[in-house]
Amino acid sequence: MRDSRRPAPCNSRNPPGPHYMSDASSPATATAPDMLELAALLCSRVCHDLISPVGAIVNGLEVLDDDPKPEDREFALDLIRKSAKTASARLQFCRLAFGAAGSSGAQIDLGDAQTMARGHIEDGKCTITWNLPRLLLPKNRVKLLLNMLVVAQHTIPRGGTLTIDPVGEGETMSFRITATGHNARLPQNIAELLSGERGPAADAHAIQPYYTRLLAQACGLTVTLAPEGAAIIVTAS
Repeated sequence: MRDSRRPAPCNSRNPPGPHYMSDASSPATATAPDMLELAALLCSRVCHDLISPVGAIVNGLEVLDDDPKPEDREFALDLIRKSAKTASARLQFCRLAFGAAGSSGAQIDLGDAQTMARGHIEDGKCTITWNLPRLLLPKNRVKLLLNMLVVAQHTIPRGGTLTIDPVGEGETMSFRITATGHNARLPQNIAELLSGERGPAADAHAIQPYYTRLLAQACGLTVTLAPEGAAIIVTAS
């Protein structure tokens, strides 16, 4: 059966987004997820981040239900404690990075953003060097920063350091994140999704860098991802 889909027109309600493929060999015109699809994909992304720690809590409770030996009981309780802490940190981060985070025009304390970022990202393999001053910034700029951190984290899959430096100052401050670590690399298609060039279809895995680009556009900025020596640099400017 012939594919009846047609490229959606680009307008203010349907901004340019990731390029879809009509089949395995021929590219189609770029289309963007509509508002309902964008919301669904972001929810899928959040659920993906929470499945692992919540599942570990369930496993720990099942061990306790079996009336285990004292050493098994202590292991289960420790698993529940650690997993609950991880789930809480991820929820708080997602609430700030993807949620409404206050009313329109609200500002967010960069100190709070630092706390959320450390709780979500620092896991024994990855550390953060935070060189930003503590001040209030428009919420979309703070959301942009947190999403840039997620992008940067993906460039050091074996762990390393994320160094965040300011670009400019005051309410118009933007950010530069330097990712260093063993085998730092550019994840496939992420740079294209950030720039708006040809990339994969918007799915639950690709939606986060796509959303990062939307946040940058809302702030009047552009996000770039590029190697610099042995490091990978994520910049909003």
